[in-house]
Amino acid sequence: MVFPLEQLVKYSENIYEITVAASRRAYQMSRIKDSAIEENDGKVVSLAAKQVFTNEVTFRIEEK
Repeated sequence: MVFPLEQLVKYSENIYEITVAASRRAYQMSRIKDSAIEENDGKVVSLAAKQVFTNEVTFRIEEK
C-alpha cells in the first residue's frame, strides 16, 4: 500500500494533528509487532496513516 495521498489532499482539518496521530499509531504498531505490518510489506507508516485517514483508528486531543 502506498501512502494515502488522496485522503491527505482531501483532508480539511488540522493536518498537524492527523500527522501526529498517524506517527503515534505507527509507533504503537511497531512496538506490539502488529501482524498487519508484514502484510503491508513492512511499511508501518503508510499503514498507520491509512488507518487514521479512513477512521479505522480514531484519535482525540487531550487537554492538559
